[in-house]
Formats: sequence, structure tokens, C-alpha cells
Amino acid sequence: MAETTLAQVRAELAALEDPKMRAINEKHGDDHGVNLSKLRAVAKRLKTQQELAAKLWQTGDTPERLLAILICRPKLFERDELNTMLREARIPKVQDWLINYVVKKSPHFEELRQNWFADADPVIASAGWALTTEKVAKNPEGLDLPRLLDTIEAEMKDAPERLQWAMNHCLAQIGIEHPEYRARAIEIGERLEVLKDYPTPPNCTSPFAPIWIAELVRRREGQ
Repeated sequence: MAETTLAQVRAELAALEDPKMRAINEKHGDDHGVNLSKLRAVAKRLKTQQELAAKLWQTGDTPERLLAILICRPKLFERDELNTMLREARIPKVQDWLINYVVKKSPHFEELRQNWFADADPVIASAGWALTTEKVAKNPEGLDLPRLLDTIEAEMKDAPERLQWAMNHCLAQIGIEHPEYRARAIEIGERLEVLKDYPTPPNCTSPFAPIWIAELVRRREGQ
């Protein structure tokens, strides 16, 4: 893909910048003002372009990186490439999309999950927990769920924010997906009170694990 095409795409993204949206996003640690629905429309038009995705990622700019994630081929990345990309992706939305749209589809999922889970950097560790939560829900074979609960119980209360969110999600997922550990997951959540008072919009489920677990179980059981 020619450099002029990269320049054209960057100009199109720049034109989508909205100062009001940037102000909102910056409250969540995201440094851009691009409407994500409009960004997705650009990606839909471009379709899959791995070479262009690589060039967009290398710009270092958040809208470009988000677009790169949407138009790349997840299975073409080597393990070390994904490891480097995650360590470059310090912006929450970039990290979230990289994990959910690329790493979760990668043949290197399990190796990266284990490596990141044990990382000393809490931001990287949060990615490991996110992948572990995915495994809890879809393929828990090989996971030591009681040990995960032990770790959450010991470390979640004082964990940095992004790591705490990831651990809390894992706690809720264990309670939702595994009835044999549900009571313990709820008890841990109630005792630690992490995100208990988090402001939750109407018609949205609280991230407080006991409420989250109860609501999702209720929906599944059709009560």
C-alpha cells in the first residue's frame, strides 16, 4: 500500500476529530476525539489490509492504532510482535481492542496469557487477567480456579485500577460460569467491596461482582 494512502487515511481520521469527544475520552485515559462508529465505518470501507494496518500502528497515534486493529489479520502476527504491541499500547481503548480483536484470535493466545499474567507491570498483568477471564468463560481446562480466587482475594483490594478491574471481571466470570465456586466468588466480592459504589447508569449492570454475578445468572436462568 502506497504511503499516499497512509497519508489519506490519516487525513480522514484527523477530520473526524471532535474536541468535545476528546474531552470525554480523556476522562477515561483515552487521548483521541474520534467517534468510534465513524472509525468503524472507515474500517469497513478499507476492509482487511495487513500492510496498511502495520503502517497505521507504527504512527503511534490512537485513532490510527484503533483502525489498524480493525483492518489487520490477527492470525498473521507473531508472538513477539503481539507482545511488543501490547507494551506499546498504554492507552486503555487501544489495549482493550488489541486484546479482544487480535490476541483472543491469535494462535499465541495461551503463551501470551501466561506470560502477561505473571508480568510485574500491572498494565501488562491486566492483559493477562483479561485473557484468563476469556479462558474462564470459554475453555477453563487447565485453570486452577480455586488458586485464581485465592489470588483475587489476596491482591485485588489494593491492585492498581486497571489491574483491579481485570481481576474483578475474572472474579465475576468465575461466579457466573462455575456454580461450584459461585458462593465463594460472591463472598469475596462482598468482603472486599471493590467497585461497590461505582456509579452505574440506569439499565446497566453494576460492576460490583456480587450484583454482576446475580444479574447474569438470573438472565441465563430466565427468572
